[in-house]
Amino acid sequence: MVLPAEVVEPVRVDVRRGHQLAVRRRGIGGVPLLLLHGFPCTSRIWSHNLVPLAEAGFDVVAPDLRGYGDSDFAPDEFYDLNAFNADLTGLFDALGWDRVVVAGHDLGAMIAVDMANRHPERVDRLVILDDSMPDLAETFAAAGIPPTRPKPAVYDYQRLQGLHADALVAELDTPEQRRRYIGEFYGHRLWCPPDAFDDEDLAFLTGPYGDAARLRAAFADYEVVMGTRALSAPEMLDRPVRQPALILIGADQVTVGDHADERCAIAFPEAVGPFWIKGAGHFLPWERPTMVNRAIRMFCHDLLAAWSN
Repeated sequence: MVLPAEVVEPVRVDVRRGHQLAVRRRGIGGVPLLLLHGFPCTSRIWSHNLVPLAEAGFDVVAPDLRGYGDSDFAPDEFYDLNAFNADLTGLFDALGWDRVVVAGHDLGAMIAVDMANRHPERVDRLVILDDSMPDLAETFAAAGIPPTRPKPAVYDYQRLQGLHADALVAELDTPEQRRRYIGEFYGHRLWCPPDAFDDEDLAFLTGPYGDAARLRAAFADYEVVMGTRALSAPEMLDRPVRQPALILIGADQVTVGDHADERCAIAFPEAVGPFWIKGAGHFLPWERPTMVNRAIRMFCHDLLAAWSN
């Protein structure tokens, strides 16, 4: 895909006592819309969404999460959902935002789910751009939904990043090796269709990961998942999300869990979807930006209408 004509550059915003996030923003004064990236991304993944959504009437903000891209590293060494959301609610306050539409992808979707449950007064509605959802294993089992089958050949990176992060970073000892490692998630790991990303795309999207400290910070979330890194507070993933939610899932990826439709019906009782996007994989904001922009605009038409009046 060709890079957008305008790549929105980040600015730094103080979110808590000198701790700063790098933020890409367009459409100041519109309907507040937060775009949250995941791994192996940064706010750059939203480059095809910021301007069109701002033109639709949103005040669009895409931050780099703590430790990612151009944001500060964690001042307290925490990289769990509560820590991310402490930064983000601080960002809301810095921007003068009260209630927000939150769109999340990958880790960003899990942060959005946690935020909806931890700070329900701040979240108007959610847009989930994969099959991320609350961890309701007992509820799913009671409904007759079997557990998701592991895919060890695909998910070996979870063990490496969660249990052997320092050794892996030491092994990837040049910027080129680090960017190549991240580029694999856009390629042979089958998170998206073959050739969904060209060389120019990958150079842009993997650029920040050339830095060893940035790569190491991105592994911290996997340490949380594997239980090797402490939490700042318990995760709020043990209950369904009660806010309205739009769920879009790229069909052509190996990362989708089993029985996603049935799980979504329980985890998001107020959901629209999931809608399965054929010919797209895990990176919907980049692979299908026009569709994502249109879906968000239509899902929030009432908010945009009120804003325009």
